[in-house]
Amino acid sequence: MADGRDRHRSRALRAAQLLLVAAAGGLWGASRLPWVLIHSSDGLGQPKQIVVSGADWSTALVPLALLCLASAVAAMAVRGWQLRVLAVVLAVVSLASGYLAISVWVVRDVTMRALDIAEVPLTSLLSTQRHLTGAVVSLAAALCTLAAAVLLMRTATHHAGADTKYSAPAARRAQAQELQLGRSGEDDDPELSERMMWDALDEGRDPTGDRNDRASGPDGEGR
Repeated sequence: MADGRDRHRSRALRAAQLLLVAAAGGLWGASRLPWVLIHSSDGLGQPKQIVVSGADWSTALVPLALLCLASAVAAMAVRGWQLRVLAVVLAVVSLASGYLAISVWVVRDVTMRALDIAEVPLTSLLSTQRHLTGAVVSLAAALCTLAAAVLLMRTATHHAGADTKYSAPAARRAQAQELQLGRSGEDDDPELSERMMWDALDEGRDPTGDRNDRASGPDGEGR
């Protein structure tokens, strides 16, 4: 069963890494796609078409893509609370990516910002056209990042639970043996729990024996 759980965690970790790589590729692709097209004319020549790409519209797309790619690599090297922190960071990245994508739909008029980004005067503006393909790709990348964060969080939680489950019996046996050998440093033996007594019996030891008798051993009688 332990091997099955390990395989399940390994598959979940690989799936999270693939999602992060896909998210990084999606964010990079969204940064290259046109988000707004500006048609302008200065009255001296033919009308011009200026493309405002995703990277121009939001300079955070490329850094977020690099962060997703770096997280895919880091997921192989971190465990426990570090993996949880990584999952939380990815959840924040997902929210940021989703916000950048949704903002294109929420903003009623993208003209003024597009003109400001492209440095085109308002007097030469003919029209603007909004393209949602890049925003859709960015939103899909945000969903992939969020799914990867959930998988990493579940992997970290299951890994911690497995460590606790398998280390608890060993800890109980060590504590029972410590009490049996009298290394607790107290005058009176603390009470053994029922589980600790069963663990001691499973190992063939008497958990109720007297400390002094155990310390002196069979040759210590009458001394």
